[in-house]
Order: sequence, then structure tokens, then C-alpha cells
Amino acid sequence: MKLDSKAPEGPLAEKWTKHKFNLKLVNPANKRKYDVIVVGTGLAGASAAASLGELGYNVKAFCFQDSPRRAHSIAAQGGINAAKNYQNDGDSIYRLFYDTIKGGDYRAREANVYRLAEVSVNIIDQCVAQGVPFAREYGGLLSNRSFGGAQVSRTFYARGQTGQQLLLGAYGALNRQIANGKVKMYTRSEMLDVVIVDGKARGIITRDLITGKIESHSAHAVLLCTGGYGNVFFLSTNAKGSNVTAAWRAHKKGALFANPCFTQIHPTCIPVTGDHQSKLTLMSESLRNDGRVWVPKTARPGLKAADAVNIPESERDYFLERKYPSFGNLVPRDVASRNAKYVCDEGRGVGTTGLAVFLDFSDAIKRDGEATIRAKYGNLFDMYAQITGDNPYKVPMMIFPAVHYTMGGLWVDYNLMTTVPGLYALGEANFSDHGANRLGASALMQGLADGYFVIPYTIGDYLAGMPYEKVSTDRPEFKEAIDTVQSRINKLLSIKGKKTVDQFHRELGLTMWDYCGMSRSEKGLKFAKEKIQKLKEEFWSNVAVLGGAGELNQELEKALRVADFIELGELMIDDALNRSESCGGHFREESATPDGEAKRKDDEFAYVAAWEYKGENQSEALHKEELIFENVKLTQRSYK
Repeated sequence: MKLDSKAPEGPLAEKWTKHKFNLKLVNPANKRKYDVIVVGTGLAGASAAASLGELGYNVKAFCFQDSPRRAHSIAAQGGINAAKNYQNDGDSIYRLFYDTIKGGDYRAREANVYRLAEVSVNIIDQCVAQGVPFAREYGGLLSNRSFGGAQVSRTFYARGQTGQQLLLGAYGALNRQIANGKVKMYTRSEMLDVVIVDGKARGIITRDLITGKIESHSAHAVLLCTGGYGNVFFLSTNAKGSNVTAAWRAHKKGALFANPCFTQIHPTCIPVTGDHQSKLTLMSESLRNDGRVWVPKTARPGLKAADAVNIPESERDYFLERKYPSFGNLVPRDVASRNAKYVCDEGRGVGTTGLAVFLDFSDAIKRDGEATIRAKYGNLFDMYAQITGDNPYKVPMMIFPAVHYTMGGLWVDYNLMTTVPGLYALGEANFSDHGANRLGASALMQGLADGYFVIPYTIGDYLAGMPYEKVSTDRPEFKEAIDTVQSRINKLLSIKGKKTVDQFHRELGLTMWDYCGMSRSEKGLKFAKEKIQKLKEEFWSNVAVLGGAGELNQELEKALRVADFIELGELMIDDALNRSESCGGHFREESATPDGEAKRKDDEFAYVAAWEYKGENQSEALHKEELIFENVKLTQRSYK
């Protein structure tokens, strides 16, 4: 299979403009003849559904929550990047492009990343017009703050609630189209399969999560906007419902899965405190603007935050400032995470587990006053206090890396189409524009760029060549897909084993974290693959799924998702084994520089690894999209 990125020729700055002109158009009278399914209503899905409805297409939007407002996009905190250069500090579209390419360790497609930087400036204008309450300077101009991996201030924010405010803007636009009758909203509906007719994606199979009813829906094109798969690790910053099922079902129907092992570890999370937790909580990267990261210079087992205030400056190691003087505490997430792991491995970690470092605001409070810090981060500090019982205005926060975002996902071309014609993937569901590591404040940017400014153009090029006739859900392809879904549900309910779904999920997650997390080795990955294969065998013979199919059944929902996570986990291991280089947040122990930094192998691995499903219990086939860099020079990343 040849992977054609469809990236246009010509100068980088002209690619998107020329490409838009060359795309086929659907005239306004004909748009109403086409149906489009949008699965997921977070930032990518809500913005896509609203935009396509506004254009005149008939949109069916699906989410498994009770409202689009509950999409996980709402949890994003710190901000959204845009190359507006409001600070007059040297920012530009090209600099945002370069920072993103470099931050992703040169494992992303140039044309896509430049387009992302280019449309970023439009996103802010769109959101302001929707009433998103971005922070403002005294004179009324929009405020910016710094984020990791950049030496300019380009991050727009609404306190620590940026994702919530942006989602409300998209949700309002979506509701306008629902009221106009151009979008039909299906809540509490989970996609369980995609339907392929004559080689094209023509519909989906869903399960009503309240009644258990299995339903078919047809359309001329299907957009997957279903987020990332970080919950394969069980403990992550993702909402508990976040899953891989929609993308994995598409993968099994022919959509290649790209870079599955590319997982982002966020350095600023509330640490694990025991096996009672079902998820982890993120503390925004924006906190590193004013918080200083440190540990004691010598091991102090069990050191509490309350006692940290008594540690003199001479006995503190501000290790990020020491090692990376240019960027200090605002190094990219992968660098900050890996270094936090190193000091804890040395035995200098703090807290009862020793798996934490301090994030200290005492200097900022002395410098700017508590009121200023409260205005910037008040809701984040309140959240931290409620979860930990510590007052971060008085004592340092304790943080540790945790799984956050996934850069891998369904392979898409420049038009956001997967390898299945008519099947698109937007936002975190695709393999994205972030390479091997996402810079902070870029997830919101990509989701909205894809939904507001890319898919409205590119989907028209596909639909312009499609006949208007609708596909009937009575066709055998729909009935076959329903039978497959029903059979899977019946099998899970019939096992009646002894082990809960959560027990399997937790075991899978721990294996993935230990062997396919921040640090990896060939020996560990091979061991993990054997464990996951045994876990899969045990799952299908000993899982306990109570209740029935024709009712609200959250254990069944979880079981269907965990079954897919187990299969995905094995593919992530295969991908990590294949990529024997250290890259982004993926430290391969066999590939390091003399000073312990990640060592890429550009001559071997400057490609996107796209995997093709070949059948049950068969090894997947690897396809490579070679990455060509015409505008940036591949250099060893340095933030020193």
C-alpha cells in the first residue's frame, strides 16, 4: 500500500492557499443533498458539525455523553496557541511552525504543521466573535502567556478554564445548527462499528447507552472526532469515558493506525497516591510560568510539602533551571517529564511514594503578591487544595508525570482522510501534527483548526464526486455489521468469569506504563507483549460482565472498550519495538546521548509508521510514509 499524503507542491507558505483553490466545490443548492456523520462532539467534532451545518450539509452528530458540553475537551486548562505576535516579541507563523516541528522531534509532516500555524490566527478571531472570554490586558487587548518549548508568549487563555470556554463557544455554534434543523444530535449513543459499502465509509453502527438498542445510520461521509486513547494506561488525565473504540473499529475496517506508541507524558500532574484511584488530575503547564520545579539536593525520604518550606535554598536543586538555562522550567513536556523521572530514580523524589517533585510558587508570590497569582491560577489552586488537602499558596505543590495526550492515531492525508475513502479523522483521533511530542496549548489549536478551517474545504472535494443517492441501512453491509456488534456483546455477556473489567484494565495499564511509558527497552517491550497476549486470552475466558444487553449497562460499555484497549496495547508494543530510537517523550534505553538525552536516528526512522490490520491474531503490516524536510534542518533538540 502506497501512502499518499496529498501534500501540495510549492512554497510552504502557499501550499494551503493554492490547495484550497484547487479543491472541488459543492454548490450551495447541492450541499443539502449530502449527509455527513460526525462522531464525537468535543472541540474537533462540535466545530466540524457546526461548520458543516452552517454550509448547508445535513449533519448527524453522535456523542456518548448526555450533552456535547461534557466532552473531554472541557478539561483542557492552560491555553491555545496562535501566532498573533501581540507581545511584539518576535513571534510569527513560521516560528510557531518551527517550534511545533522541533517540539515534535521532527516526526511530523511539514505541510500539515505549517497549515496548523497558519490557521491558528483565524481560530482566535473566530472564538472571540463567539464570545469566548479570553484574558485581556489593561488596555483591552487579548493577553498571552508563555508555554513550554517556546521563547515567545503566544498562548491565549481563559484562566485555567480555556478548554471549557472554547467548547462552550463551539457548543453554542452547534446548538444554532441544531435549532436550524441542519444538525441532528444523538446523545448517549456510542459508535461500535463503521460500515463500508463499495469500498467507501457510508455509515456507522451505534448502541443507545440507555436502552441498549443497536442502530444503523447512513451518510455520504463519516468524520471521527473521538479524541485520544490515553486510557489504555488505565491511569491518565483523560475522562474515564475516553476510549479508542471508534478509531479501532475503523482500523479493523481498513484505516491504517499511525505511530500508536507516540504517547505524551505530562509533567505537571497530581501524583499517584495508591491503587484506589481511577484517574489522575492535570495541573496546567501554565503553572510553570511562575512555579519553580525542585527536589532536595540529597535524598530526604517521605519529605512532605509542609516541611519543604524549611529546606534552605542552598539545599534545593532547581534541576530544570540548572540543566536548561535558556528555557528553565518552560522546557517541553517530554524533557520536563523525563528529568522528573531521573531525580526520582536517584532517590531524591518527595512525598510518601518518592514519586513526586515540588512545584513551588513562593518566589512568585513574594514578587507579585498572592492576589496576582490567585487571579492567574485561582481555580487550579483550588482544585489542587480540594484533592490533596494542601494549600499551594502556603506550601509547594507536588507533581509527577502522567499519561495525557496521544500523538498517534488514525493515519490521514493532507485532507484529513484516512486510508478508507469517505472516512475522516479530526483532532486527537488522527495521528496529528505533533510528531513524537505535543507542545503545550496545541491540542485545542489542532482540534479547532481541523473542525473550523480544514474539513469544511476538504470534505467538499470528496463529496463533489459522490452521487446524491443515499445508502439504505437495509443493505447487507449494515446487517452484517450489526450482527458482528451483537455477537461481540453476546460473547462478553456469556463468559460469566471471576475477574472484573477494571481488574483487567488496571493490569493492562500498569504493564503499558512500566514497559511502554517514559522509558522503554527491547527486553521490557518483549516481556510486555507476552503479558498482554496472556491477558487477552484470560480476558475472553474469565471477564465478569454483569447485567444484560438491553439496558443501561456500564460494565458492558467498559468491557467493549477494554477489549479494544488490549488489542491496541499490543500494537503499541509492536510500534515501540520497531522504533529503536529515542524520540520525543519515548526514551529508548538503547539510544541515548552521552549526557542522557534522547538520541534520534534520522537515517532510519524519519517516517510515520502506519500499521495495517491483517486479521485476528495476525501480525499487523507496517507501511511507512517517509518524512521529507525541505524547510527545517534536522538537528539534535536542545533547550539549554
